[in-house]
Amino acid sequence: MGLSWTEVRFYFDRGTGLLRRGLTSLRTRGIEATWQRVARQFHRVPAAHRPELYLPARAPFAPFAVPRSERPRASIVIPVYNQFAHTLACLRAIAAYPPECAIEVIVVDDGSSDETEGALTQVDGLTYHRRRQNGGFIAACNDGAALSRGEYLVFLNNDTLPQPGWLDALLATFDQHPGTGLAGAQLVYPDGRLQEAGGLVFADGNAHNLGKFESPNDPRYSHVRAADYCSGAAVAIVRQLFERIGAFDARYAPAYFEDTDLAFAVREAGYRVLYQPASQVVHLEGVTAGTDVNQGVKAYQVRNRHTFADKWRTALSRQWPDGTAPDQACAGRGQRRILIIDSATPRPDHDSASLRMVNLMRLLLDEGAHVTFVPTDLNHAGAHTRRLQQLGVQTWYAPFFGTPARWIGKQGHRFDTVVVCRHYVLREWLPLLRKHAPQARLVFDTVDLHYLRERRGAELAADQALMRASERTRALELEMIARSDATLVVSDVERNLLARDAPASTVEILSNLHQIHGRGQPHGQRHDLVFVGGFRHPPNVDAVCWFVTEVFPLIRAQAPDIVFHCIGSDTTAEIDALASQPGVRIHGHVPDLSPYMDGARIAVAPLRFGAGVKGKVNLSMAHGQPVVATACAVEGMHLRNGEDVLVADDAAGFAEAVLRLYRDEALWQRLADNGLANVERHFSLDAGREVVRRVLLGAKA
Repeated sequence: MGLSWTEVRFYFDRGTGLLRRGLTSLRTRGIEATWQRVARQFHRVPAAHRPELYLPARAPFAPFAVPRSERPRASIVIPVYNQFAHTLACLRAIAAYPPECAIEVIVVDDGSSDETEGALTQVDGLTYHRRRQNGGFIAACNDGAALSRGEYLVFLNNDTLPQPGWLDALLATFDQHPGTGLAGAQLVYPDGRLQEAGGLVFADGNAHNLGKFESPNDPRYSHVRAADYCSGAAVAIVRQLFERIGAFDARYAPAYFEDTDLAFAVREAGYRVLYQPASQVVHLEGVTAGTDVNQGVKAYQVRNRHTFADKWRTALSRQWPDGTAPDQACAGRGQRRILIIDSATPRPDHDSASLRMVNLMRLLLDEGAHVTFVPTDLNHAGAHTRRLQQLGVQTWYAPFFGTPARWIGKQGHRFDTVVVCRHYVLREWLPLLRKHAPQARLVFDTVDLHYLRERRGAELAADQALMRASERTRALELEMIARSDATLVVSDVERNLLARDAPASTVEILSNLHQIHGRGQPHGQRHDLVFVGGFRHPPNVDAVCWFVTEVFPLIRAQAPDIVFHCIGSDTTAEIDALASQPGVRIHGHVPDLSPYMDGARIAVAPLRFGAGVKGKVNLSMAHGQPVVATACAVEGMHLRNGEDVLVADDAAGFAEAVLRLYRDEALWQRLADNGLANVERHFSLDAGREVVRRVLLGAKA
């Protein structure tokens, strides 16, 4: 099918507009800056770095239906003026992949003279509203908003093709990030290149589409982040907030800068403006208004910039100056920038160190920091990477990262603090960081003291080779502590050890960080025992083997109905073999632990060696689940035997403690209440806030 006259005119206008803007740029910016703009315009993005897009095939109009609810959560408002083929494609995309949430679709016809009216009145479920006369984009949007009933207003251009899942992801922004007033989608070109990842506004009122012509998968544009504005082509806003602000400001009529103005008004009202990359929308930029700012409706873009700059003069004084590099300007002025480097992307549903790391990032974000994370394996870890991105963490991975030297050479000067986890990671990165980020405070996060854990394992096994290996680890770990500006440990036990082994170093406690889940089922509705821990960690393998072979038979001899549930990823052959024992269930990795945290009567932590604070103990207590543990498992956790936890180190004592707690409801309730209070006091996000502010964010005590 050949191009229509309208499309021919569009591409002609685009070409002449590019030429005109290029000549203007040469005169005002010079040849180097102009060449950079041209290179960006024609930047090639490999096919592997572009998303697979849903682009509905063209077909003659035939009646169809769009979703409609009498109690919509979201009202999608689509302003149209002619361009029926694009309106039809947009509506077909909504119909082909309807969102999970309840919606209504409102099309506001701004006086079209083509087949728009005759066709859209045949679309079942559609609210079609025709204006008496053409008033422009702003008037049409405000009319549609007045007709809406949803909790959220979603403004969608008719020259868009919303992708599957776009609306549910956009609305999830409000649920996941309290205080959000407006959220904008990721806009992409039909060829898969990025069109906009939120917008920047500079101090003179000039705006910049972040990420234009880059890959939508680029780590810089793949995380939820604050935006100065989001294009009105696909945005959602709380409807009551839109009404309180006064809708789109008519002073920008007929169009342009009304979306930027709206974002500034949302922030002035005390709400956040966020860009949501998981909400992807194809936008045929310039179809309706063209691209030439010297003629037609597009000319209002120039005029309205001055109107906008005059209205928001005070707010603009706090913006970055024009010409600031986008990578720098995407963080607010004065915002602390934190880089975290670890061996792999945290998997909080697999191990306690990962849960601590994710909650540390959450805490930093809550404190207003810009957080960047680099896993040294450079893998995109699927859902685990996307989880960080949805929190708001800029998460890097191959092939976009390049080499460590080049990446830190380009990015290093921007960071205020660098946190490196594990001594072997810091050993590799330390020279690069000292060279390329000399201004940054270097914080070594031990996670746990490896040499202490290795030494205890060697002592338990009476293995001299393991003991020599632990001494080598000790030397390396102490060297990294000495060469860092500050070191994080998770307990008083480890800090006291370093007071002896590294007396000249600054050592701070940042223990496990847990969200408080509260009490699950009461004693009478719970049954069985549970252990949670990943089996790449040798102490967990030893603990479960000891418990099943030495302790659990003693328990089953008196209570044969009790079942032991063993949960954890990367099970070894030793662990798998235990499934043959009576009453033992080896589950492997379980994505959702809630049924076991809320339903098992007792958690056991039978560790015989290790170091650090045990996340498995905190996790259970944060759910109101009492724990029976060894002394090693509760070391440094401020727990009292008989009041917060039951402690036993020999098999007979451990079995007796489990049976007593299992049968004594009053004791069970006391431990449940006190354990929960202990987590709130020592291991909640609020408990770690002061150290994070002082050590990582540079706040004065």
